Amino acid sequence: MTERIALERMSYGPAAVGRRADGKTVFVEGAAPGDVVEAEIVEEKPSFARARVASILEASPMRADAGRGCLALCGGCPWAHLSYEAQLEAKRANVADALVRTAHLDAARVEGLVASCAPSKRTWGYRNKLELGACTGENGRFMLGFYREGTHDLETPDSCPLAHKNIARAPKALRGALRFAQGAQDLGIFRVGVRGSVRTNDVEVALWTPPGPFPRTHVAGMVKSALKATSVVRVLADPGKARAIKGVEALEGRGWWEEQVGGARLVATAPSFFQVNTAQAEKLIACVIEGLGGRMGEDGPEGLDDLLIADLYAGGGTFSVPLAQAGAEVLAVEAAGSSVRDLRRNADMNRVDLEVIGGDAARELPELGGLDALVVDPPRAGLADGVVESIAAAAPERVAYVSCNPATWARDVARFESQGYRLTSVQPVDMFPQTYHVEVVSVFERL
Repeated sequence: MTERIALERMSYGPAAVGRRADGKTVFVEGAAPGDVVEAEIVEEKPSFARARVASILEASPMRADAGRGCLALCGGCPWAHLSYEAQLEAKRANVADALVRTAHLDAARVEGLVASCAPSKRTWGYRNKLELGACTGENGRFMLGFYREGTHDLETPDSCPLAHKNIARAPKALRGALRFAQGAQDLGIFRVGVRGSVRTNDVEVALWTPPGPFPRTHVAGMVKSALKATSVVRVLADPGKARAIKGVEALEGRGWWEEQVGGARLVATAPSFFQVNTAQAEKLIACVIEGLGGRMGEDGPEGLDDLLIADLYAGGGTFSVPLAQAGAEVLAVEAAGSSVRDLRRNADMNRVDLEVIGGDAARELPELGGLDALVVDPPRAGLADGVVESIAAAAPERVAYVSCNPATWARDVARFESQGYRLTSVQPVDMFPQTYHVEVVSVFERL
C-alpha cells in the first residue's frame, strides 16, 4: 500500500516525519523535510507507521546535490541525502525538541538556550576509527565489513567515505590480508577495530578473537603490510554483546595509538574509548573549558587556576588533561582498566598532575568532597539513578555535561533542575556528519 506524504522534519533517526491523510504520524526512510513522496507503508503501529520512499513527487530544496551521497549499503550514512545545512538545522531541532518533550522546559526558554549546531570542517573523511564485523560466509570465505544497523547482515564495501584517508580503504585491504593469513584455518576473528590519525600518522589495527592459540607473527606481518600499521594488537574476548575483555596482546609496534588534540598528545589502547572526530573533539574541549569559566588562550587552555574539578567517566583524559593544563586541580574518575592506564600515561606525557581514581563514578562521587566544578561525559545511557543527587550533594558551582544521546541527556536535565541547578547553555556539536547523531555540551549553574 502506498500513500502520498508531505514530510515536515527529521526524526532523531534515519527517517523524516510526516502525516497521512488520517492524521497518523509516518516515519519515512530516505525522505527529506519538504519532500512530497509516494510512500510504501512497511509497518503499522497503533500510534504511527513506518514507510519507505516509493517515488519522489516533489523534491525538497534540503536534499543534497546529486552524486554527493554515500553509495555503500551498510546504512552508516543515513542522512547523506540531506544538504549539510539541513543536517545542522535538524540536529539543533532534535536537541531542542528533547528539552521540550523530555525535560518539559518551556519552548520559549529552549529557543534562547540552544545554540546553532557547531559544524564539522570535514563532512566526509572525518572519522579516525572504524569498527568492522567479521564472520565466515556461507561459502567458507572470511568476510569483513559493516553490520547494517539493527541486523546481523554484514555488508562488505571496499572503503568507507566517512573515514580518514589513511584508513578509508581498510575494509578491502584487511579483508584480503586476513583471508590470506588465515588460509583454510579459522582464526576466530569476529571484530576488527582500526584507528588512524592524520596528525600523527599512527594507524592501529585491533583484532578481536577468543583466547587460544594464534599465529601472532604471521598475522601481524600481513596486517602491517596491508595497512602500513604502526601498531597491531589482539584483544582477547568471547563474541557476544558482553565482550568481557580477558587480555590484550601487542603483536606489532608499541601497542597503542596516539593522537594530537589541541595542545595535548593523547594515547589510546584498545579497547579504550576515544572521540572519533578529532577536530570536533577540540570544540567539545573548548566548550567545557569556557563553560566552567576558563578560556582557550594562544598557548592552550587557561583560567581555571586553583579550582577543584572532578571529571567523571574520564576515559583516557580527553577533558582531564586540558582541565589540568588550564590550572585546575583535577580528580579523574574512570572504571575501565585500559582507560585508567591511558589516563596515567597521558598525564605523564603532557606533564600535568592528575589524581586518577579507578572506580565507578556513582560509587566514588560521594567520597570526593566539596567541588568547585564537575565534568560528566557518561555513556549513551546517561547518568545512573542517584548520580545527580550525589553531584548536588558535592555542591559544585558549575557542571559541564557532555552527551551523545539527547534523550537521556534531557531526562538528566530535568533531574538537575529538580536538585537546585539551572541549565544555562546548550551547544550542539556535529561530531558525526551524514548521520543523525549529535553531541551536546551543556552547562548548569547552582542556584
